[in-house]
Amino acid sequence: MKCPVDKTDMIVVEHMQIELDYCLQCEGVWFDSGELDLLISAFAANRSDTSIDSLLTQQKVKTNETRRKCPICRHKMEKGLLGDNPEVLIDICPIGDGLWFDGGELHHVLHQIGHTNSKDLISFLGDALEADNQF
Repeated sequence: MKCPVDKTDMIVVEHMQIELDYCLQCEGVWFDSGELDLLISAFAANRSDTSIDSLLTQQKVKTNETRRKCPICRHKMEKGLLGDNPEVLIDICPIGDGLWFDGGELHHVLHQIGHTNSKDLISFLGDALEADNQF
């Protein structure tokens, strides 16, 4: 799969039944539909009310940021806000294929849902990348 930002090949990593596409160049992360909910569940076990639907602002956001193409369907993605304080601007496939996070944005979202220990996220990504590189 090609990165929607820099068009380089992304690597697929899987860890703890969570699969994600990661760009080594820009450090962006693509989640297929439903995968972000799995990650939120894994890292916010103490908050059963937290889901992607409860965090995602339903209105379209107007911004000067370039609209990127979905790496699956190639439609231009919409911009949406996720979370609060601060809201994170993400790219959303208009037909529901998935979500794109620029480098660092996923950390902000996980911090907002009560997962304040970023070492666990770094460990997750490190373990996933290491496991992927063993094959």
